[in-house]
Amino acid sequence: MEKKKQVYVAMSADLIHTGHLNIISEAKKYGRVIVGVLTDRAIAGYKRLPFLNYEQRKTIVENIKGVSQVIPQETLDYVPNLRKIKPDFVVHGDDWRTGVQAETRARVIAALEEWGGELVEPKYTPGISSTKLNVGLREIGTTPGIRMRRLRRLLAAKDIVRFLEAHNGLTGLIVENVNVKQNGTLNEFDGMWLSSLTDSVAKGKPDIGCVDLTSRLNTLSDILEGTTKPIIYDGDSGGLSEHFKFMVRTLEREGVSAVIIEDKVGLKKNSLFGTDVKQKQDTIENFCHKIKVGKQAQVTDDFMIIARVESLILKAGMADALKRARAYIEAGADGIMIHSKEKTPDEILEFCAAYKEFDQKVPLVVVPSTYSQITEEELKNEGVRVVIYANHLLRSAYPAMLKTAVSILENSRAKDSEKDLMPIKEILTLIPDSD
Repeated sequence: MEKKKQVYVAMSADLIHTGHLNIISEAKKYGRVIVGVLTDRAIAGYKRLPFLNYEQRKTIVENIKGVSQVIPQETLDYVPNLRKIKPDFVVHGDDWRTGVQAETRARVIAALEEWGGELVEPKYTPGISSTKLNVGLREIGTTPGIRMRRLRRLLAAKDIVRFLEAHNGLTGLIVENVNVKQNGTLNEFDGMWLSSLTDSVAKGKPDIGCVDLTSRLNTLSDILEGTTKPIIYDGDSGGLSEHFKFMVRTLEREGVSAVIIEDKVGLKKNSLFGTDVKQKQDTIENFCHKIKVGKQAQVTDDFMIIARVESLILKAGMADALKRARAYIEAGADGIMIHSKEKTPDEILEFCAAYKEFDQKVPLVVVPSTYSQITEEELKNEGVRVVIYANHLLRSAYPAMLKTAVSILENSRAKDSEKDLMPIKEILTLIPDSD
């Protein structure tokens, strides 16, 4: 009896639509259909993390009529799987003949030639757009649980994730939607950083912890309303251990993915002041206790408590920073943020080099506000997993607003400022209504 021919189809399968079903139906005509479902890591390498995780997507595809087997495709490139399976046919819609996928197509053809395989390209199903479906799904919103666990999924799928500061609903929408396409890759921010500095300044208050949790939760609520991406919350010192557990429970209930707390005590002073103002570091024992209290308070395994080490800020030395990082990890911290106010990244890189030698490691977080010349690629190579751009939207907004105000005063009219402004119609339609 002649062996049934093998047919390979690759797909993300995050949102199954008629285009997927048509491809599988066509593939079935040629033989036994093997579907390579792209892993989270493969997808996140070139566009947004899928809504459903790999196991969920695999289960869905396994239950589609005509599919004989589902295997993971670990990269965007088909070739590794093709060389393992050596299929007789690969089936893909004809939409990839031009554009960014043309190179992938060429590699598939070259691989198939190695064993005499054939590429089959049925006509692309018109009227279907995964991108538009994704936009529609984002407009529907998300749930606290789905949003919260997204940070851990990102850390599992990407070598480095990027967060940008948001301080109100509008800036949350910017972080949610802005993207840049470069060399076939969709670059976007992975989530939002809720900075106590920018939240305070946006409210006209100094950054000394005078904006209480209730007020900051109102800001959080505005951002949650129109976004789906994960949120890391700036918890300052976390307050007293007895109070910190309530902060953890509140943030977890809201769907926040992580809180970062710094190992300082007393009246809050921004770290970038360094030793120019009086700042006191907590004892290792007390801060470890606070971490443990927070971990015991959380309900799910998805929420993360990230410990911020202030030793370099306060000139306590590299040895102290490393000692504290080890202790905080042992106490249960889900991540370590190492902070610096130096103009170069030298001491951060020194810390990273030593951190690589730790027996027990958690994701390493940095905030390159003062050493902004370093790139994400350089940080990734040093083992950094999360980079936070901590205050850039507010810092860019204030000069722009100030410039407009001065222009109106100088010219006694608004006309001269309009070249720098959004059209009125555009601002009226910026936020879609409920219809």
